[in-house]
Amino acid sequence: MKTVQKSKVLTLVAAINDALDIMLEDDSGVLLLGEDIGKNGGVFRATDSLLEKYGQDRVIDTPLSEAGFVGAAIGMAVNGFRPVVEIQFLGFIYPAYEQIMTHASRLRMRTRGHFTVPMVIRAPYGAGVRAPEIHCDSTESLFTHMPGMKVVCPSNPYDAKGLMIAAIQDPDPVLFLEPMRSYRSQREEVPEGKYEVEIGRGKKLAEGKDVTLIGWGAMIPIVMKAAEEMKEKGISCEVLDLRTLYPLDKDLVMESVQKTGRTVIVHEAHATGGTGADLISLINDEAFLYQKAPAERVTGFDAPVPFFGLEDHYLPSTKRVAAAIEKVMKF
Repeated sequence: MKTVQKSKVLTLVAAINDALDIMLEDDSGVLLLGEDIGKNGGVFRATDSLLEKYGQDRVIDTPLSEAGFVGAAIGMAVNGFRPVVEIQFLGFIYPAYEQIMTHASRLRMRTRGHFTVPMVIRAPYGAGVRAPEIHCDSTESLFTHMPGMKVVCPSNPYDAKGLMIAAIQDPDPVLFLEPMRSYRSQREEVPEGKYEVEIGRGKKLAEGKDVTLIGWGAMIPIVMKAAEEMKEKGISCEVLDLRTLYPLDKDLVMESVQKTGRTVIVHEAHATGGTGADLISLINDEAFLYQKAPAERVTGFDAPVPFFGLEDHYLPSTKRVAAAIEKVMKF
């Protein structure tokens, strides 16, 4: 008789809470650290109820010092624990940048593999939620530029849970980007219990033959909507969700862009130095002769994320994505 795996309907933030709960119970070396994550359950309630269940020795409210508690977590990781650090917003991570760049990302190399740093840094990120300045940054490429640091970004509840479990079990440091706009925007069935989504593997969300659309995080619903609109115009779009920004799933990208010959990359980070630029370089290096048009990027602008009145103008929209698709089709 075939066993049917039980599931429950969760939002993305609830799926992250479920993953943390499972790993805290599964491994006594897993610890949570961050500002207001205990009694208050975190700014977005991602750690809600975990203090009551596991106690203050494992769900640790820290001082307002990102450099301090990230540095402490690196020390814990080197000494056998698996700390999961919450940065309240990605824009608050900069005081800890030195700890991450100088120590977390390179201790394995520095010690010739004698020590690893199995830690996760969780960071809500992105615009579209009407948050104040420095709360909406999308500066993931600062961290994809660090050899030794893995960077993941789920777009849906299923992937969020599986990637979080995989990240906690990974022997190396992982920056886990959580798109705030997606925290409670959708619900889907998520398997109960423990499962993993492999870090470094993207996912094809839609088959197509004319254009490859590449996105991640909160951009995926926008990309999917644009693909549906193009279908009505007779344009077939293949949609890829990268899920991991470093290391990139090069095989998935190459297979698709070689098939379609046209590419549109969508991210809300600034255009200059963004992951989209890396993807275009990859396409030029390994699939240039397959291309029927130069790849297009739909991104945020090279300016700080603006205040509420201009936030929607700053972000990529379905209209901007559709215009980019039509541009590569007409080239």
